[in-house]
Amino acid sequence: MLWHHATGALALDRPRIVGIVNVTPDSFSDGGRLTTADEVRRHVERLVTEGADVIDIGGESTRPQGAVAVDADEELRRVIPAVQLAVEEFPGILVSVDTVKSRVAADALAAGASIVNDVSGFRLDPAMSQICAAAKAGVVLMHSRGDVATMGTFARADYGDDAVGEVIAELQVRVQHALDAGVERGRIAIDPGIGFSKRGEQSLAVLAQLARFTTLGYPVLVGASRKRFIGEIIGAASPSDRVAGTVGANVAALERGARLFRVHDVKPSRDALDVAWAIIHRGSA
Repeated sequence: MLWHHATGALALDRPRIVGIVNVTPDSFSDGGRLTTADEVRRHVERLVTEGADVIDIGGESTRPQGAVAVDADEELRRVIPAVQLAVEEFPGILVSVDTVKSRVAADALAAGASIVNDVSGFRLDPAMSQICAAAKAGVVLMHSRGDVATMGTFARADYGDDAVGEVIAELQVRVQHALDAGVERGRIAIDPGIGFSKRGEQSLAVLAQLARFTTLGYPVLVGASRKRFIGEIIGAASPSDRVAGTVGANVAALERGARLFRVHDVKPSRDALDVAWAIIHRGSA
């Protein structure tokens, strides 16, 4: 399978790692760490060296408690210099912009980004789908409910007996919206939104039943990195203590069909996914 994007195509012939670059003061795990161009450069270099295939740059937090929306001007001030730096100094790496705003997406794509990762699945800005279609961007459509301030909470985690089925149905609506706007099928990846508008048991159900998402025919991205449900399972209150749990979630997701993995800690997931992939392929040879 190929995932097409604004500057080419990414072959999903092995697990692909999306390394997280949060240029925010308030992200749940690592906000405020990257405040200068040199800090961003060193962080991106580490992610690339450790095996990231894509760098995902975000300038607005959707953390579980107290997330506050930022205006487009401020988000652009945070994001565009980081996009330009990554594109210019690491030419072999794909750059994604994590935003729900079409203006930010448009400027990031103009600066050389190839992918738009919209955690609202094109819900919050009606112009986003047209911007991405016109630029032929790769897109990640994530499942969530609510706005930037509430999607990371449990406020809308009210599902019936088949939470996974509801998530899939809502994602299908977002995919159809993108297709209707002219986004080509081969440019779409889907993200079930682990931890977004989902309690721990609902996130676990999504991961356990991930094969249901793969039947939609789009690459599946999993963003379980350092999430709250992992902390609940292993008793780790600090996000930085959830690295091994993240690796476990990613390996389970790989076995169930995910091919894209958005992580803070690239090397542990890179090593584990490569070994798991080798075992899976040896078993099917």
